Amino acid sequence: MAFPLLFLLFLSIPFSESMLSLDYYKKKCPDFDRIVREAVTTKQIASPTTAAGTLRLFFHDCMVEGCDASVLISSNSFNKADRDADINLSLAGDAFDVIVRAKTALELACPGIVSCSDILAQATRDLITMVGGPFYPVRLGRKDGLVSNASRVEGHVPRTNMSMTHMIKMFADKGFTLKEMVALNGAHTIGFSHCKEFSDRIFNYSKKTPTDPAIYPKFADALRKTCANYTKDHTMSAFNDVMTPGKFDNMYFQNLQRGLGLLTSDHLLATDPRTKPIVDLYASDQTMFFQDFSHAMEKFSVYGVKTGPKGEVRHRCDAFNRPHKA
Repeated sequence: MAFPLLFLLFLSIPFSESMLSLDYYKKKCPDFDRIVREAVTTKQIASPTTAAGTLRLFFHDCMVEGCDASVLISSNSFNKADRDADINLSLAGDAFDVIVRAKTALELACPGIVSCSDILAQATRDLITMVGGPFYPVRLGRKDGLVSNASRVEGHVPRTNMSMTHMIKMFADKGFTLKEMVALNGAHTIGFSHCKEFSDRIFNYSKKTPTDPAIYPKFADALRKTCANYTKDHTMSAFNDVMTPGKFDNMYFQNLQRGLGLLTSDHLLATDPRTKPIVDLYASDQTMFFQDFSHAMEKFSVYGVKTGPKGEVRHRCDAFNRPHKA
């Protein structure tokens, strides 16, 4: 007897993901959607870089052992947490703050019910749509992870100077296709990067030329001026999308075609024969980019989620509820 198609599809979904649902808090915390939306709206209006910062925070969280809010844990004398790994030190304070604000409001409305990992996933989606990006459904019911250790981070989050082959493998190992990887990189359409992340491209490219010739000359001149004192002032930065830095659109991909890519990894996306056709597609068709980004984010947001006894609902997002093994 043949299994019904829907049953076979259900079997193909990891058990932890199948426990998530769109209306998880409908009875337990009916105001969940409104409370998160109000928290992120207030914060984004006050600090316009919050959307980009939160998207990056979510990305860094999910890439390391799944979307479980481990990046929100603070270090203590016994444990150096994820957020203090070298690659996470530049994560935006506004992003951490908006999650704390939402969690505080939710604890007043429905104490002990909503996980920090669900808040981070929902807040990220809400902020993306606030700055013009596409809406995608967020399945809920994640538990917060019980482990956060800086030593587990390296090798799971892409470095800006990583080869394309290495980056493709990193995403493939986590179950993401080449197209999904490029779509997710489209998140660079908002936000900024610190000068140290691309300084080699404008100051120390090679013995023959200090600047990467692939960068549009006037753009390179502007970057050198912006980052002139970056070794002394580590906060100096430049927008990832110089044209529409605060708007979620496909301009990032158009910029790559014009030599306006900021990071080495950006440049490689536009020149590597494996990824260039996808970059060209998204540069010419924003609807296709939004569609693919939505699907990729929906898939990414359930990567490695913890459910049941594999996690907990933290009382506060920066600390575990109970003793654990690092």
